[in-house]
Amino acid sequence: QVQLVESGGGLVQAGGSLRLSCAASGNILRINVMGWYRQAPGKQRELVATLTSDGSTNIADSVKGRFTISRDNAKNTVYLQMNSPKPEDTAVYYCNAYVVGAAGVQYSYWGQGTQVTVSS
Repeated sequence: QVQLVESGGGLVQAGGSLRLSCAASGNILRINVMGWYRQAPGKQRELVATLTSDGSTNIADSVKGRFTISRDNAKNTVYLQMNSPKPEDTAVYYCNAYVVGAAGVQYSYWGQGTQVTVSS
């Protein structure tokens, strides 16, 4: 089993900055992809950014140029640096990871979510 623990959410003013962290622990042989998704009230969960183990990124157009994703492979941790957030970025942010365990099988895991509220 794998656990993803998120931290860093909270209240931020529009134009400020905030950094989210997500640390993975447990039965981990390799993490192929780590990323962030978000879900605003009344809306579907959507991709924010993902980062593969070889450095390839996929970033939503709505946050491109403002948010940056990075990871520390040695610590099995992914970060989301949120610069110049807007009120429409308000949502619960979820960490996701595609993890290969000791058995060699890949599973997708989710964190519990962290609330980010951007005030205008």
